[in-house]
Amino acid sequence: MSNERIAFLKGHGTENDFVIVPDPDGRLELPADLVARLCDRRAGIGGDGVLHVVRSAAHPEARAMADEAEWFMDYRNGDGSIAEMCGNGVRVFARYLQHAGLVEAGDLAVATRAGVRRVHLAKDAAGATGDVTVVMGRAELPEEQVTVTVGGRSWPARNVNMGNPHAVAFVEDLGHAGDLYSAPPFSPADVYPDGVNVEFVADRGPRHVAMRVHERGSGETRSCGTGACAVAVATARRDGADPSVTGSPVTYTVDVLGGTLVITELPDGTVEMTGPAEIVAEGTLDPSWLRAATA
Repeated sequence: MSNERIAFLKGHGTENDFVIVPDPDGRLELPADLVARLCDRRAGIGGDGVLHVVRSAAHPEARAMADEAEWFMDYRNGDGSIAEMCGNGVRVFARYLQHAGLVEAGDLAVATRAGVRRVHLAKDAAGATGDVTVVMGRAELPEEQVTVTVGGRSWPARNVNMGNPHAVAFVEDLGHAGDLYSAPPFSPADVYPDGVNVEFVADRGPRHVAMRVHERGSGETRSCGTGACAVAVATARRDGADPSVTGSPVTYTVDVLGGTLVITELPDGTVEMTGPAEIVAEGTLDPSWLRAATA
């Protein structure tokens, strides 16, 4: 691999940014240290994570999903660790497939470690690329009580699972979350044995909130799609709204540092996320850099 010119692209969804590595036949190995080097914002390309694009049939973790979804999002966090799911990543992944001419606008399926996700690539009235909607599946709301702490302040947090774990804490001021460079302590520790994404949420208006997030394995990011979904569901329950009880969908606008996402929970429990996704650059990795990075 170190003697090849490996293609890459750079994309983002509400400024949650990713290095995209196309590898349809699954030939490339991406060890954790290489992923971390790719995501390094000073010595690499820079990103919150890596989207490794592989045909489902060519990846051992996705072959069972190949009949439903041709493409597998082999997602890695910025520190090289493997993650189950990334909501903004799915949108950018789908936009890459469209950009590469592998899919057209409309509906498609993407395989992830959290299962198959349904995606809709919209066009605006002028025919240009529009927002991307992802069917994120159902939120699970484990009963464990969780507390998160920053700088001597502690808050109860709602435990929400969107295919990956989240702890959602409501605060008066998003500044109370601190710098979020390191993971906020939580207790009890055994609730999240593999770590957790922590969201801090402040109200902005009726069915409108803002959030900051520490993403497990990446630190504070400008956006987190699964986190925005977890926040919308947790806020709905706090507000006494449960679509499975009322039979009516509930929609929240969630402001993230990098933009805005719209989250809808349907009566069957399915959560949909809509937001932008952009491809901003593409090129190849320099072979000498790659040799040094993999030495």
